Amino acid sequence: MLRDVLFALWFFLPAALANMIPILAARWPGLRVWDTPIDGGRTFQGRRIFGSHKTWRGLVTGMVMATITLALQQIAIVHWQWAQDLTSQVDYRHLPTLAVGMLFGFGAIAGDAIESFFKRRRDIAPGHGWFPFDQIDYIVGASIATAPFIVLTMMQYIWLIILWLVVHIVASYIGYLLGLKERPI
Repeated sequence: MLRDVLFALWFFLPAALANMIPILAARWPGLRVWDTPIDGGRTFQGRRIFGSHKTWRGLVTGMVMATITLALQQIAIVHWQWAQDLTSQVDYRHLPTLAVGMLFGFGAIAGDAIESFFKRRRDIAPGHGWFPFDQIDYIVGASIATAPFIVLTMMQYIWLIILWLVVHIVASYIGYLLGLKERPI
């Protein structure tokens, strides 16, 4: 069981960091020029499609972060036996880093954007929570996006959702305490 937990944490780290980096990137002065909403301000049925918090900056930085994270994981697997043992069910050495890394990032951000689409339909304001969908949207999105390259067992997907749901809640609360987020969850 411990191995399953550690694998789930390791495996999904690229998507988790891709989901988190837009919050930090919003504070980087050089990236403010990309503060353009993905939906371009357009509406659907009188409501914003995704909202102003889903930006090109977030999409690009998420994809870059996920790709860098996956590349570092692949380096770790080459050099450290514990990493090889932990990830034996996925052939990290032969994963196309650029494609899978970008898919992790795109899937995480796209899952979040799709969830935002449904939040707008329910009149939930940007930045307000919609439990548990706010916490699992990126997990589902990244799992679907990477499925052409990596298919896990149903139990592994269940572990991903449970563990990263908890990690997301804890990280969101820490972000709130640090003043990076307006709301704790």
